[in-house]
Amino acid sequence: MNLFQRAISVTTSLLALSLSAAQAAALDKPLEVIVFPGGFNWPIFVAEEKGFFAAEGIAVNVTPTPDSKYQMVNFIDGKFDIAMTAMDNVVAYAEGQGAAPTQATPDIVAFMGSDNGFLRLVSIPEVKTVADLKGKRVGVDALTTGYAFVLREMLELGGLNPAEFEYVQAGGVMKRFEALMQKSFAATLLISPFEAAAQRDGFNILANGSEALGAYQGVVGAVRRDWAKENGDKLVSYIRGYQAALDWLYNPANKDEAIQILLKSVQGMKEPVAQASYQILLDDKLGFYKRPTIDEKGVATVLALRSKYAEPKKELADPTHYYDTQYLERALAAPKP
Repeated sequence: MNLFQRAISVTTSLLALSLSAAQAAALDKPLEVIVFPGGFNWPIFVAEEKGFFAAEGIAVNVTPTPDSKYQMVNFIDGKFDIAMTAMDNVVAYAEGQGAAPTQATPDIVAFMGSDNGFLRLVSIPEVKTVADLKGKRVGVDALTTGYAFVLREMLELGGLNPAEFEYVQAGGVMKRFEALMQKSFAATLLISPFEAAAQRDGFNILANGSEALGAYQGVVGAVRRDWAKENGDKLVSYIRGYQAALDWLYNPANKDEAIQILLKSVQGMKEPVAQASYQILLDDKLGFYKRPTIDEKGVATVLALRSKYAEPKKELADPTHYYDTQYLERALAAPKP
């Protein structure tokens, strides 16, 4: 081997080592996940606490978001890898109907589902029925995304038209809950188990989203398509860790420990509310999906509401355009070797 060939060989070896180091660093880098704060992140709390994510070779950093605008903008612009968010938010930003501008062009997709939304219309003690909201203010996250259209549909089903109530933009579910407790508005849409805490203080549950709307895809895991292509193995590992946590949560033998994890993970959570959360969020029929699949009929309901209420006006008809189950199928196909 002459001097030139040796130089090429050394350069190639150094390049290979550099690539290996870069790949290893990528694997060691934690997944950045942004969530709305609350008990509906229970599977994530458990996966971290019980080492289910670690068993899949990944670390996860969880960041709570103050509202959907902050979540979606920073997710789409690359600050976070995964957003646990409303399916409605995925559709809104994918269709250019988002409540805030992004630097990057949204190319996002849901990869797994969590639940049917756990949506409850909750009011101050003085308001006993939907009809009592006439002439009053109701709180929403953002006016054009999140669950604003769900709330509007529920109020219309209850006999009110938009001219008979006023929307107040109040931020994410934690902010809305706190504002409702202070009676800053008369009602808002809460996600379980926040309604349990409100009900203990004399507030009223006026309507249940799943009963009013039927199938509805609530929280999903969402990713940028290009990120998913480059990080497919990590995404599969995340799903597997999440699934292991669901299996653990649904085992009745783990109830006491599960409640302790929830109490530790949700700031201000009290024992009675944690007990109620267990009954609500782990209900065999209405709780977390036991497999984090996407409910196509539920996505179709999301599209129907956006087609009815969103601006600019669009007719959205193909649920499969907004989700990709290839990573979920890989994760659930067989146990990790």
